[in-house]
Amino acid sequence: MVTAIVLITTENERVGEVAEAVIEIEGVTEAYSVTGPHDLVAMVRLKDFESLADVVPGRIAQVPGVARTETMVAFRTYSNYDLDRAWSMGFEE
Repeated sequence: MVTAIVLITTENERVGEVAEAVIEIEGVTEAYSVTGPHDLVAMVRLKDFESLADVVPGRIAQVPGVARTETMVAFRTYSNYDLDRAWSMGFEE
């Protein structure tokens, strides 16, 4: 499994439109609007690097309103997300 973090800069006022299109792309599991020099962060999870080469430049970068992308590939995952989520299921704060 290949995990990539794609930083996306959009054209003015097109963040929502781009996010909605990006999240529909196979392999994109999440998209976040963020502060800072980029407008969106997309999490991409695919079976291999060849698929990543198709998805980022071939699909994400071609979405109307995307001005620029920058991709980081994850080497390892360090996360408590699944453990925390499992322990908190059924408990409301």
